[in-house]
Amino acid sequence: MRSFDVRLVKRSVLLAAAGAALALSVAGCKEKSPEATPATTAAATPAKVKPPVVTAPPAVKAHLYDDDADPNKQIADGLKQAKKEHKRVILDFGGDWCGDCQVLDIYMHREPNAELLSKNFVVVHISVGHIDKNLEIGDRYGVALHKGVPALAVLDANGKALYAQAGGEFESMRYMQESSVTEFLNKWKA
Repeated sequence: MRSFDVRLVKRSVLLAAAGAALALSVAGCKEKSPEATPATTAAATPAKVKPPVVTAPPAVKAHLYDDDADPNKQIADGLKQAKKEHKRVILDFGGDWCGDCQVLDIYMHREPNAELLSKNFVVVHISVGHIDKNLEIGDRYGVALHKGVPALAVLDANGKALYAQAGGEFESMRYMQESSVTEFLNKWKA
């Protein structure tokens, strides 16, 4: 019976110590604040600050390239618009499955590229399927689609090819800087 009493005493002491530690820790966490007065309340109220305007970067578009579109009609419509607006046409060959094509589109729509693009170019997205569709359109303009996509061509408003990507220059767009797009747009702007 004696061992039972010792265990009970030890348990009681441990519980009392734990309770005291808990009480001290809770008391130590509370910060006493002075009585609120009108002067301290006004001083403690933060001024309303207008949050900065933050614009989100362009999102990845789920659908850039229309597999069912007629590329000849797309190009004709783009040339008509370019002639009317005194711009050039960028033929952007790619596919919705292509991550580098998505990156190129994002880079094109961030500043300063967005302004360069809107002032100087009409963009025509031409689907190449999985590099098995509309390849003859790339051939017509001298674009080497077998080197990878995205692949670009620049046309004047009359349809004359001014530039045709021959070496897969943008095919690894995800590793390139936005400045490479800026340089390209500045070089070929109208």
